Amino acid sequence: MGFVHGKNTYVSIDADNLSTFTTNVQFNRSGDSHDVTTFGKGSKVYQSGLKDGTSTLQGIYDNTASTGPGAVLRPLVAGAAVPFVYRPEGTGSGKPQSTVDVIVTAYEETAPVADMVTWSATLQHSDDIDDTAQSV
Repeated sequence: MGFVHGKNTYVSIDADNLSTFTTNVQFNRSGDSHDVTTFGKGSKVYQSGLKDGTSTLQGIYDNTASTGPGAVLRPLVAGAAVPFVYRPEGTGSGKPQSTVDVIVTAYEETAPVADMVTWSATLQHSDDIDDTAQSV
């Protein structure tokens, strides 16, 4: 197993490929832990609970009318859950893929005076993550 460069990463939301507009992806998994410590214990004891997760996408803004990040993400903010596909090694048979329904909880555009307009989106995972390898 070797190191993997991020340049081939693929992301799509609601079947819209945003890879060509995206420069950074954070795919976070977390889980609840519940304190079940009882009398007589010298250390805390925990029981696992529900899984959770969020993802953050960042990139360079593109005003392409139907496929740019703004056109795709603005209508999804606080809307219904839609599929999110994350392929950290790019597309190809046997390569890893994580698919999960997400709710777009935030979409932000930043326009600095001396640089390119950028965008970011925050995604709340909803339900289980499917980590099935690609069969492309």
